[in-house]
Amino acid sequence: MSATRTIDFGGVPIGPEHRPFVIAEMSGNHNGDFERAKEIVRAMGDTGVQALKLQAYTADTMTLDVDLPAFRLPGDHKLWADRHLHELYEEAHTPWSWFEPLFELANSLGMVAFASPFDQTAIDLLEKLDVPGYKVASNEIGDLPLVRAMAATGKPIIISTGSATLTDIDAAVRAARSTGNEQIVVLSCTASYPAPADQSNLRGIPVLRDALGVQVGLSDHTMGIGASIAAVALGATVIEKHVTLSRDDGGVDSAFSLEPHEVRALVEGTTIAHEALGEPVIGPKQAEQNVLRFRRSLYVTRDVKAGEHVSPDNVRSVRPAGGLQPDAFSTVEGRPFRTDATAGTPLTWDLL
Repeated sequence: MSATRTIDFGGVPIGPEHRPFVIAEMSGNHNGDFERAKEIVRAMGDTGVQALKLQAYTADTMTLDVDLPAFRLPGDHKLWADRHLHELYEEAHTPWSWFEPLFELANSLGMVAFASPFDQTAIDLLEKLDVPGYKVASNEIGDLPLVRAMAATGKPIIISTGSATLTDIDAAVRAARSTGNEQIVVLSCTASYPAPADQSNLRGIPVLRDALGVQVGLSDHTMGIGASIAAVALGATVIEKHVTLSRDDGGVDSAFSLEPHEVRALVEGTTIAHEALGEPVIGPKQAEQNVLRFRRSLYVTRDVKAGEHVSPDNVRSVRPAGGLQPDAFSTVEGRPFRTDATAGTPLTWDLL
């Protein structure tokens, strides 16, 4: 497959010729409140994002309810220090009964809605809801049976690559392709929450695109929107950002999530970045045609009679265009005028 091929994601085109596909990831920022979840969806509907994404798991499908050191986060973790995994996932998960009404609400507001499934039961749920595509979370990139199961639906699959090596990424892409599915997008990602901007390595975006022959985007966990806009300039066709109503409200991912006004700025900024890419052509642009009229050229600066000689006293480089190029003065200086000319006449070879 060519990385330039357009992918149809629920009726929304993804590809280099189209504006970036911006995904709003709610994650656990609903804080366990269904009304808040609906409020987030409504807020995203006013921002211009094309997609809303949820995460489809339960604490029991994600991990085991055992309190052993391996099942706790490090004590120095920036957001979830020493949290018990099962408890964290229990707090952050989205109840499966919410999916259908949230998807319907998103669709009614002009967004496509989908999710990251974390096991086969989640895929089964999402297939019943007829999602337009799937997202492989970074830590699931090594679960190749899960990758194949998503790809086997025949729907577009977006693969996040936080902490993955090129070998890991290639294996996941090959697993997806083994099902006959070529609708693949790979997302550059730094799996740190929040992610330091100086560890984003966005120059890897075109490297991934060319090495794998797929479209590439960015799952952006940095603060703000600068990295996402820069990614579009490097060829990203998909941008994913975590969203919330207000970071001050708290929530498992709120610290690195965007508020609605920032999401709107993200959509506007990435759209402008995409439009600004243009074509690999050097030269005057269509919008510059009026400017070209006001380039400098040689003009007669006072009335002259036939037989007078061109000199700095009667010919000068001024705006607008229309006369000989300024550099021609050394060639015409001292030559006689063939005819009379008034001030403001462009100097052309016909006058000499």
